[in-house]
Amino acid sequence: MAHADAGPQGTGPGGHSGGEPQRQMARELGWYASFSVAFGFVSIATGIFTTYGAVLATSGPRGIWAWPVSVVGQLSIALVFGALAARIPISGYSYQWVSRIVGPVWGWIMGWISFAFLGVVLVAVDYTIASTILPELFRYVGTTQNAWVITAVVVLLQAVLVAASTRTTHRVNNVAVTVQLIGMVALTVLLFVVSALSGKLDFGHLFDTGTVPVSGYFALGGATEAGPFALAFLLGAFTIVGFESAANLAEETKNPARVIPKAMVQAVLSLGVLGLLFLVAVTAAAGRIDGVGESATPVATVITAVLGSVVGKALLVLVVISIFSCGLVITLSGTRLVYAMARDERFPGWRLLRRVDRRTATPLNASVFMMLIAQIILAVFSRSTDALFQLFSAGTLLPALIYAGTVGMYASKRRSLPPSQGFSLGRWELPVLVAAALWLAFELLIFRDASFRAPWTYVLVLLAIGAVYFIGLLIRRGRNGLAMPDMTDVDRALDTTDTTGLRPADAIAEGTAR
Repeated sequence: MAHADAGPQGTGPGGHSGGEPQRQMARELGWYASFSVAFGFVSIATGIFTTYGAVLATSGPRGIWAWPVSVVGQLSIALVFGALAARIPISGYSYQWVSRIVGPVWGWIMGWISFAFLGVVLVAVDYTIASTILPELFRYVGTTQNAWVITAVVVLLQAVLVAASTRTTHRVNNVAVTVQLIGMVALTVLLFVVSALSGKLDFGHLFDTGTVPVSGYFALGGATEAGPFALAFLLGAFTIVGFESAANLAEETKNPARVIPKAMVQAVLSLGVLGLLFLVAVTAAAGRIDGVGESATPVATVITAVLGSVVGKALLVLVVISIFSCGLVITLSGTRLVYAMARDERFPGWRLLRRVDRRTATPLNASVFMMLIAQIILAVFSRSTDALFQLFSAGTLLPALIYAGTVGMYASKRRSLPPSQGFSLGRWELPVLVAAALWLAFELLIFRDASFRAPWTYVLVLLAIGAVYFIGLLIRRGRNGLAMPDMTDVDRALDTTDTTGLRPADAIAEGTAR
């Protein structure tokens, strides 16, 4: 993998001494790799498998119809993110966009929230393997202790792979996404066909409320509680997140301004359609199968009852592959965010975390750091019997805050954004922004429910820790010391990196100085 060394001890992106020469990562990712990153992070096999039981409990089978609305809402956000990625294609996505368009203070806050999200959602998805899937697959009793150990090992394996080789990481993820696509399509078709032939297909069950009372089903709820149908939207809100991770690898993607927006939108659309069909197939079959509501893994229970134990086991293996792929992409995305913020000298331990290892051509230190953060979060939640719910809730709340901040920034600054080189909303810009704003306002209101107090506590604690560090950063450097490079030079600097030998951020800074 070829990459260039930076020039001698030049000025860093924030106007400070850049220290030792930096190395940049190779630009070698194509469309399918970018699509796989977006698709792999979202992972409908992971999201639906882990949250379907909660939907049945709080909203009944009818709750699946919140999915299409969630898809439209998340698609509108993906379109906004695509428009930004086509203008500022640099690792760090929302952190970079908000820093350059609004200001470094708000950008840093967005980056820190993104870092907190990636840390907690990594633990959430990996914990699912240990707490629900492996006990079902191998028929042993899951405990908080063995779930902790297994999750810690999975997190470690993902970090080792990301640190060792970006190319190998993407190959593994590409294969896993391909397996997931083929497997989910095959499962959906088989469920429809076999359920119909065996008389288990009951479309009337799609509109049943199950154990949830019909009265007040569509009510919005009170000041500290959300209505039954409103809670069903969390299925889509948790599952269809992370598509923006493709933008976090912009500096490693060929023609990122064109490739990344298309990859994100296509990932959300394909996930939305396939997810809805799968939900309909599972729910229609579940109406004539006993014990689904009481099962810890209702999706596996339905598939085993309809297709047999062999296919049921195959589903569990598919979900393990999907979750490992999802965690791998989250680790990769978190590493790139830490690297991007450290490169701009505004992350704790930035001198170590901004380095790209000469042997592996990866931000090795950032990979190790991301793994350690995940292990700490895991230790905090590991003794809770309700850990999975708390982790997933926090993993849904945090991206909603990121999306709301980014969409709000785009709406307020859309007339002064830099020109796009690959994707534009055009005349659809205003309708897309309205749809995104309405969806995000509704989604955030769901989190007023009293059951989400623990996730809010986690968010506030993480923000408090970040605030302490950032106040210290402001005291040492002052607000002017956090200035970001001129955003109009971003595309030019990235395009000329190979000839100048400078890493993108340094090339941008040099261009701004001139």
